[in-house]
Amino acid sequence: MKIALVGNPNSGKTTLFNALTGKQEYVGNWAGVTVSKKEASLKKSFNKEAIVTDLPGAYSIRPFTSEESVTVDYIKEQHVDVIINVVDSTNLNRSLFFTTQILELGIPVVVALNKVDILKGNIDIKKLEDKIKCKVIQISASKEEGLEELIDDVYKESKNEEKLENIFKLEDIKDLKIQDKKRFKIVNEISKEVLTNNEYEQKETLEDKIDKFVINPIIGIPLFIVVMSFIFNLSINTLGPLIADNLVAIIQTFQESLKGILASNGVNDFLNELLTDGIIGGIGAVLGFVPLVMILMFLLALLEDCGFMARIAVIFDPIFKKIGLSGKSIIPMVVGYGCSIPGIMSARTIKTEKQRRMTILLTPFVPCGAKVPIIAFFTVAFFPDNPLLFPLVYLIAFTVIILVGLLMKKAMQVEDIKDYFIIELPSYRIPSAKRAFFRMLDTAKDFIRKAGTIILICNTVVFMMTSFDFSLNLVGEHIDNSILATIATPLSVLLIPIGIGTWQLTAAAMTGFLAKEEVVGTLSIVYAMSGAINEDFELINSVVAKEAMGITQVVALSFMFFNLFTPPCFAAIGAMKSELKSNKVLLKGISLQIWVGYMVSMIVYQVGSILFYKKLGEGFLVAIILVVISLFGILSITRRANNKNESMKLNIE
Repeated sequence: MKIALVGNPNSGKTTLFNALTGKQEYVGNWAGVTVSKKEASLKKSFNKEAIVTDLPGAYSIRPFTSEESVTVDYIKEQHVDVIINVVDSTNLNRSLFFTTQILELGIPVVVALNKVDILKGNIDIKKLEDKIKCKVIQISASKEEGLEELIDDVYKESKNEEKLENIFKLEDIKDLKIQDKKRFKIVNEISKEVLTNNEYEQKETLEDKIDKFVINPIIGIPLFIVVMSFIFNLSINTLGPLIADNLVAIIQTFQESLKGILASNGVNDFLNELLTDGIIGGIGAVLGFVPLVMILMFLLALLEDCGFMARIAVIFDPIFKKIGLSGKSIIPMVVGYGCSIPGIMSARTIKTEKQRRMTILLTPFVPCGAKVPIIAFFTVAFFPDNPLLFPLVYLIAFTVIILVGLLMKKAMQVEDIKDYFIIELPSYRIPSAKRAFFRMLDTAKDFIRKAGTIILICNTVVFMMTSFDFSLNLVGEHIDNSILATIATPLSVLLIPIGIGTWQLTAAAMTGFLAKEEVVGTLSIVYAMSGAINEDFELINSVVAKEAMGITQVVALSFMFFNLFTPPCFAAIGAMKSELKSNKVLLKGISLQIWVGYMVSMIVYQVGSILFYKKLGEGFLVAIILVVISLFGILSITRRANNKNESMKLNIE
């Protein structure tokens, strides 16, 4: 039997899906989290067999966005046996509009009236069933209450062979606007009759009073910065390192013990070093940062679940309108904090094509979880006394997004948004530690999966390439003659204006295009820096790291920003290709990201060299030429866009 879960965004579909199937899909206390269908079998505890499909939220049977199309196409074409319409009981009036449309499809429907624990019994269930001629079951998906009764009624409906009566008879109205008005009128009448107490919806609640302050930009933006700074400080500077130190200590102890065991058993020195320093050391350098990322994701998940993140979209809406986007574009970017891939996919909720493409191309500029080890490494190694650098990086990323957005707005001729931004603000609630915990575990599993596949392969290849020359002779201490050095050295010339014109840093940046976590792994190999990780139970010994790498703080910043703002990993680029549906736009987007990463790093290095070291950086003249060329390019793009707009105005006139 096929069961489809449908309903408005943020009605609790995915929470119900997890409760029915035992899965741990990502749940967020805001609209737009589910953007593709998910399928799983019903839990064995229900003693029934069924495939449950969680579909993206929709407000209407006539789709406005691509994720709504997924829902509508599925329930119309996939021969669903029963639809469970998840209705938010705290927003009954709005939810029933979609319900009345679903009831006209001729498919058995059971209404799951969710969040009844919040509403506290203000709906006359019997009267509601009489009005919509459909079974209504009260549930609390988050507390897993009422689920047995729900599934029992779903099975009863699946065996009901009576043809469903179209009680609303609106299909004869051909004008869709008139039909919608009529439907709204019917829904309003139903809501008035079944709501036994309208106080919940009519009176100003405590949440309304809180929102007057939280969504006020003057208060909201500083509050957001303070909250995020606290989260970063706790995960990166305090609690995270305490856990990471012990993990890395275990890894290094195992590494040294294994090296001794292999040596005592006569294993070849090269194979010994390949296994212990190359593979285990490189993977350990990455895994050492997993606790930091896990705690960061746990705290961010709590922040999302409490309802605060949805308010962020409202706070930043006026700013995003300046670049031709709306507050809805902030949602993919916030999701992108964890991973760029779901962030890119979340852009499906944006119905305007140009705005959707802009959001997809801007989202990778947000430092994702894979980039956290890079930020953490350079922050702790080169700026141990500056704990505010971590949140500052994210503020710089936001600034870059705004500036690049302004350029893209001109280039793509995106019109100013003058209409109101409408978003459903979810209820504030106590965040679920369980959901945050499983979100944290998903992040850890993703890191470990990469460590066992991409990073393992990369570290092995990097170690082999640093150990041999092209004649396959071992280079020993003469690592500058290695295959990797020979390949990376010519490319490093291109990076001289940004201060990282060494083959080691160039090689690390190259592997970062495969997986950003691999940047740290490659650095630990090419600089033979396993001793810098967990020296005397410290996550990173800054003295060892600085001596091994031999770079200044300004160069460290430049290298960090280059890896943060250049194109994301191959998997994220694949997601961009899938969502953009245009190789031409994808190529332009990747070129833009390379240019942005290069220019930001170049400005940091050249300006930093003058301010802190009172001298010109290497390649200063080339940097000036590149800046001039870039300015001419921007002016040319702006001029062409203005000319197009003028010609369009003349044609209209």
